[in-house]
Amino acid sequence: MAIAPTLARTAERVLGVPLPVRLRAWDDSEAGPLGAPVAVVRSRRALRRLLWDPDELGLARAYVSGDLDVEGDLAEALSLFWALARDRKIAKVSLRDKAGIVATGLRLGVFGPRPPAPAAEARLAGQRHSKARDRAAIAHHYDLSNAFYQRVLDPRMAYSCAYFESPDQTVEQAQRAKLDLVCRKLGLREGDRLLDVGCGWGSLAIHAARHYGARVVGITLSAEQRAFILGRLDEYGLTGQVEIRLQDYRDLTDAPFDAIGTLEMGEHVGAENYPTYAATLFRMLRPQGRLLLQQMSRGATAQGGGAFIESYVAPDMNMRPVGQTVDLLEAAGLEVRDVEALREHYVWTVQAWAETLEAEWDDLVGVVGEQQARVWRLYLAGGALAFRENRMGVHQILAVRPTPAGVSGFPATRDLERATS
Repeated sequence: MAIAPTLARTAERVLGVPLPVRLRAWDDSEAGPLGAPVAVVRSRRALRRLLWDPDELGLARAYVSGDLDVEGDLAEALSLFWALARDRKIAKVSLRDKAGIVATGLRLGVFGPRPPAPAAEARLAGQRHSKARDRAAIAHHYDLSNAFYQRVLDPRMAYSCAYFESPDQTVEQAQRAKLDLVCRKLGLREGDRLLDVGCGWGSLAIHAARHYGARVVGITLSAEQRAFILGRLDEYGLTGQVEIRLQDYRDLTDAPFDAIGTLEMGEHVGAENYPTYAATLFRMLRPQGRLLLQQMSRGATAQGGGAFIESYVAPDMNMRPVGQTVDLLEAAGLEVRDVEALREHYVWTVQAWAETLEAEWDDLVGVVGEQQARVWRLYLAGGALAFRENRMGVHQILAVRPTPAGVSGFPATRDLERATS
């Protein structure tokens, strides 16, 4: 019995449409459309994973472990399957179809114990978004390897959406443009006190200090990130101008700051804690101090990162529609002055990271191992697709802490003039 045609017939009965990809099974048999990406089922264990977890998590585990692979364009394969779900062609499995799946599984010898989850999968304990669990979630992703991130990201180690002023810019140029845009929106001047919440590898903190004369406090939960930044501060002679702390945002006390930047940190605080996060940003600003928040967003019905992202990349991640974020910031007392969408810019940013990953694949596997490299390949392919298809967005929100009642503040129109000058 040829395995791939058997699998294809069963899958097409369940889907009700022809398979959008070609299949190749462990017996080298093939089935499905010629010229399409090829899903390579390397062993019975790949199917066993899908029987135990017939969803995104099962597919992710099969791919990360290497039991399932894709030849050809991974993003195209993901897009074809997403199109099936989007067009509602994946219907609820009937009892008859379930019986057919069981019969096929018996013939192929697929049934057996649940395979262990890949070692790269996050294993967190404790209450969601407790301080201890948040530290563990951040460590899972950001303490992976500074050497790995140095190879994949631009030289500034900016790990957030870049700002492409023209399509032919490099990601390094676009990240510099993003940092300048943030600093201009914040209206930074020599000697201003800037708080960088979730400072990453220090791209904003160092840029604001070197090029705008800001005095910066950056906070992170990642020991690897802090160690990297401290080395950069020595290199640039900024140890007296930039302070980097291992600190939870909930423990901040030394207000006020003239400005706050927080780039793609809000996705990590959780829906239940976002009011606390927004209130902290308000509390740490002086009156008329400015906040620039850059944050990913998505629809109201799918606010998590999804089973793959939350299991392998960003545990406990939460995103919401940008309007809800604006509401939460305003409920905390902040006055929102401007919202700018950068969705297309994230497509170009992620594509640049993905190209670097593929160009340096063998070396990067040597740094973090095969499973983590496969996590990143799937993460970047899926991320670029989600932004391209407008299933996820990213926005910069400029807000101000208003002055007390009866005191004149800086006119809102001037904020945008300064940001774009």
